Amino acid sequence: MMPCPESFPVPLIHIAKADSTNGYLNALCEKEKVSELTTVVADFQTAGRGQRGNSWESEDGKNLMFSFVLYPTFLEARKQFLLSQIASLAVKETLDLYIGDVSIKWPNDIYWHDKKIAGILIENVLSGSTFSRAIIGMGLNINQKNFYSDAPNPVSLYQITGRTYKIEKILDEFTEAFGKRYTDTFTNSSDRIHKEYIAALYRNDGVYPFYSDGNIFHASIADVELDGHLLLSTESGEKKRFAFKEVSFLL
Repeated sequence: MMPCPESFPVPLIHIAKADSTNGYLNALCEKEKVSELTTVVADFQTAGRGQRGNSWESEDGKNLMFSFVLYPTFLEARKQFLLSQIASLAVKETLDLYIGDVSIKWPNDIYWHDKKIAGILIENVLSGSTFSRAIIGMGLNINQKNFYSDAPNPVSLYQITGRTYKIEKILDEFTEAFGKRYTDTFTNSSDRIHKEYIAALYRNDGVYPFYSDGNIFHASIADVELDGHLLLSTESGEKKRFAFKEVSFLL
């Protein structure tokens, strides 16, 4: 898929195949000291994982599948959703270089219109009230022409534009975008990041159908709390608060 350039801005491990890049990097971290932002990229994953326990379909060598490690010991565990926000915003910023109408479907799926172009899986290891490490895994659909799984709405850059792309270039662009945002978290910038995240949310512009606990209801996005809970405002004005997996968008 790609070379392993010496000039890449962070330590890079390129492998042909892995069960999952998150699993590979987790196992490596358990065995030895791994430098922060070390990135594992694979041409193919045999058991790529997404949120909600879903698998991630990807044709060999066509898409960007990678994971990287962080040691955000400066960040309180209760603020761990900040990592999800900056990762999502960095993916959006990268894709904005190529296409328009990119948004973040809460909590951290990346959408083009009503189709999913990228997904993020974050696995945190906590030590009391602080982080020990975080591993962020991503799958970005880049050059795949067709999808065959039962996933309801995948899309790739190729399908949107009809063009093929250099996957290593997109990884480099993401790494730069994320690095800047991660550095921002060292300072008091969480409010600005939060506002940018809210502005980028999928369906943040009106009333839409949602599904929860066997019921369909219509609501608008009111806010996303510091810990990642979604606040919805129903048509009757009631505020409802949901954790991840407690509510879903009806597409």
